[in-house]
Amino acid sequence: MVKTILAALLITASAIGATASAQVGGQGSPNGGPNTLGKIKAAKTINVAYSADSLPFSFTGPDKAPLGFSIDLCKRVIAQIGRTVGEPNLTVNWMAGSVSERLQMVATGRADLDCANTTQTQSRLAHVDFSNLIFIDGGGLLVKSGSTINQVSDLAGKKIAVLKGTTTEARLAEVLRLRLVNAGLVPVNDAAAGLAMLEAGTVDALASDKVKLVGLAIQAKEPAKLALVAEDFSIEPYALALPRNDSALRLEVNKALTQVYAGGDIESIFAQWLGKLGRPTGLLSAMFLLNSIPE
Repeated sequence: MVKTILAALLITASAIGATASAQVGGQGSPNGGPNTLGKIKAAKTINVAYSADSLPFSFTGPDKAPLGFSIDLCKRVIAQIGRTVGEPNLTVNWMAGSVSERLQMVATGRADLDCANTTQTQSRLAHVDFSNLIFIDGGGLLVKSGSTINQVSDLAGKKIAVLKGTTTEARLAEVLRLRLVNAGLVPVNDAAAGLAMLEAGTVDALASDKVKLVGLAIQAKEPAKLALVAEDFSIEPYALALPRNDSALRLEVNKALTQVYAGGDIESIFAQWLGKLGRPTGLLSAMFLLNSIPE
């Protein structure tokens, strides 16, 4: 799977496993930014923001513990940070929140990183930094089976539920404007509310990242009565949000991601959370390769 693809592409590349040291004392990040590693070392605790309802990337499991594709990646990141600061058994303080709440946590220093399905954008880079990419998805539409909605142009006169404050909301609004499609966006606070509105017929479609929509459909009362529209209306590059200007922390995060991508762990993580959707696309496999940093 991904491991096989990477092995073939990396056959002539140098072994990966960065060795550059990060400052974890009182001097701060080398570029004068925040010293998150030093803070983590002193507290022996790392604060991690996550989404409680973004299955299969980040969600709260039956035992109230966070689970998902992004969470598994973050556990590798947390282990790498623990080794770097000399505290291999860091206490992890998981903090659930919406995308805007999570980004605010990171921007203000309440959270040391964000582990969910957060899209990297230029506007967000004004307030936080991001790790290397962890996934690429597309914005899509979930509708009822038999719906006449087969593409964005079919949304004329329809109501579409969309998570408030997300890139999906902004990008769908822009696509509708550019295509001269007169449709009504209905902002919702969480994905479950949007799904309930779709099932009840209050809205005609639910807009979100496609993988998230698949996860929602699986949880629906009657999954067979829902369908995913084939057309993508946006590209969503996911990454882990980090405090701005902390290059030392970002280096450790990207080291951990490189180890996962090049070492083969990504194969089992993908299979567990996304395997039902099939093999990774060529684009996604290339993304894992291109986001591995040679030593």
